[in-house]
Amino acid sequence: MKSSILDDPKRNEITRKRHFSFRINIFFFIMFALFSILIGRLAILQFVQAKDLKAAENRNGTKPISIAPIRGNIYDSKKSPLAYTIPVQSLFFRVEPGQQNEDQVITLARRLKSDVFDKYAKPNSVSPTPEEIVIAMDLGYDINQNETKAPSYNWVPRKIKSDLSKEEIAYLLERRDEFKWLEVTEESIRTYEMDDDGVTTIATQLIGYLNKYSTQTAQNMYKDSPEGKDYLLSENVGFDGIERMYQNELRGKNGEKVYPVDAVMRITGRADVRAPVKGNNLFLSINKDIQKAAERILEEHIKYLRSPTHANDEYMKVGMKASSGFAVAMEVDTGRVVTMANYPDYDANSWTGGMLSSTYKEIETYISNGTIKNAKSKYPDEKENAKHPSSIVFMGSTIKPLTVLIGLKEKFFNGYEKSYYDSGSFSFGKGGASTITNSGKAAYGSMDAAEAIEHSSNTFMSEKIGIPFWDKYGREKPAVTAKWAEYLAKFGMGVTTGSGLPGEFAGSNDFIKNAQKDSYQSAMVYASWGQNEKTTTLQLAQYTATLASRGKRMKPLFVDEIRDYKGELVQKIVPEVIEDSSSEFSNTDWNTIIHGMKSSAEGIEDLPFNVARKTGTSTQDVAGGKVENAVFIAFAPVENPKLAVAVVVPEGGFGRYGASPIAAKIFQAYDAANDGILTKMGGGKKPW
Repeated sequence: MKSSILDDPKRNEITRKRHFSFRINIFFFIMFALFSILIGRLAILQFVQAKDLKAAENRNGTKPISIAPIRGNIYDSKKSPLAYTIPVQSLFFRVEPGQQNEDQVITLARRLKSDVFDKYAKPNSVSPTPEEIVIAMDLGYDINQNETKAPSYNWVPRKIKSDLSKEEIAYLLERRDEFKWLEVTEESIRTYEMDDDGVTTIATQLIGYLNKYSTQTAQNMYKDSPEGKDYLLSENVGFDGIERMYQNELRGKNGEKVYPVDAVMRITGRADVRAPVKGNNLFLSINKDIQKAAERILEEHIKYLRSPTHANDEYMKVGMKASSGFAVAMEVDTGRVVTMANYPDYDANSWTGGMLSSTYKEIETYISNGTIKNAKSKYPDEKENAKHPSSIVFMGSTIKPLTVLIGLKEKFFNGYEKSYYDSGSFSFGKGGASTITNSGKAAYGSMDAAEAIEHSSNTFMSEKIGIPFWDKYGREKPAVTAKWAEYLAKFGMGVTTGSGLPGEFAGSNDFIKNAQKDSYQSAMVYASWGQNEKTTTLQLAQYTATLASRGKRMKPLFVDEIRDYKGELVQKIVPEVIEDSSSEFSNTDWNTIIHGMKSSAEGIEDLPFNVARKTGTSTQDVAGGKVENAVFIAFAPVENPKLAVAVVVPEGGFGRYGASPIAAKIFQAYDAANDGILTKMGGGKKPW
């Protein structure tokens, strides 16, 4: 009995040991199985999935996003703003995890509209609708349809609205937790200074405009620019004028936002920001007051020319179809362009945010800067447009001072003797088959070279220069053309002015075309009084300044200096002589032609200083028939030339009436803006 009782604890102990051993074995077996699975999984990760996992690892990290810089400002010579950048606060949407809930996103869009934009937006501003907000978020769906769209890059913040009010910003920032996924970022808007009329901007065609870099035109335009690689598709770049010419200086340097992103490139947090560097500021040679005066004068005079009261005036009625005009004033000694005016012009602010197609259609014929390339006024259609000349017209009689200078240089005559009798007509060609006459068939009798310029004698130019030049340089051979073009190029005709303005036209020469149509002799005769050479208004101004300086052709300058955003000087633009031919002509020859620049010119005689000038009336064939273009050049004061002015009014009739009054008022505006400098330098009105 006792023995059995004692055996029970032993058996129990043995049983417990067996159970413990069993549990230990089970534990080790489970651990072995788990380690086996782990090792197997590690093997799969290492040898099977390593490549894919490595790629996923590389996708995790950060995503840098470039920030376009704030563009530099453009000022006139007196530091008045002409084009400037206004900083604005814009609202952006970030793509983050957890946005798959369509209802949540749509609710956010509706609340933005009702609680923020409708209540706190700036007066008269246009706010996006909830539908437009959702589309701007670009998450692949919108409110009204289930059709999915291919989303754009996840890491790029989507712009919801520009130019937020202070109240909108405050409301959003106070409720960051409620308006998650949104951030307010500073942007900039280009603004152009309005003229006094409140309809157009100042120096519109010269300053130019901006447009999106995302357009194919812009990318082609800047494809060869080393800086183009930094441009953002969302930014605006210079498309014309000063904005394009000085794109690199104005643009500045990119900033950067670095966003943390996950493996599928979704933003997972706030960005680190490196601010962009603002572009440099330009200080132009243009004087705002002179520019505004020139633009106003062009408009007023063209409207005056079109007045029905001129219908019975023999001289004024010729210019009644004028509808556009162009003027350039350039300092003789420096080449600084103080005004470059176009009429008609427009509001360059129309380009901000993208120009409406209806607006573009209305102004497309005169968007171009007509003082350097083709431009017209506004006509109903292309067929009507063909009936009118562009801004590029024949020089007409404005070439005659140079023609006489060439004749003196070639020793065809001297400047003292009354060696020519002007009968009013001149016949040439085989058997005198061709005849040219003076304007109005006027006969001036005995004259010298200076009087030939003053009276604008076509017969003198033809018989005393045209025919002898043709005879000396090859007669019916192209050498005549080449030699004539060589002379003209010294004064800026047939070549670009060197201004650097994009798209500048070098003018054209119809010499060969006219020679093939008739003869080289005939072409040379017509070239001698300006019916072969078509020039831009800027070329005419440079030519006039070259006459005034007695042979120094200056590069036209539009910028005085470049400064950084802190005001530190980056570059001072200095005058540049492109070509100096002053020594090729004697002082006596220069005196002769300048003494002859006394053509009758409306408004010029009223100025308190002496002005050398030459009127021109260039005849041109267009689809509507022959038209008469008013052309005028002048410089003052004669005794110490400071300012050269050129004016072109297509279909403006006689230069004396159609263009001269415009130039006279530009001289007045320059004198007034510069404390009477022309009056002082000229020493007052006196015989010359």
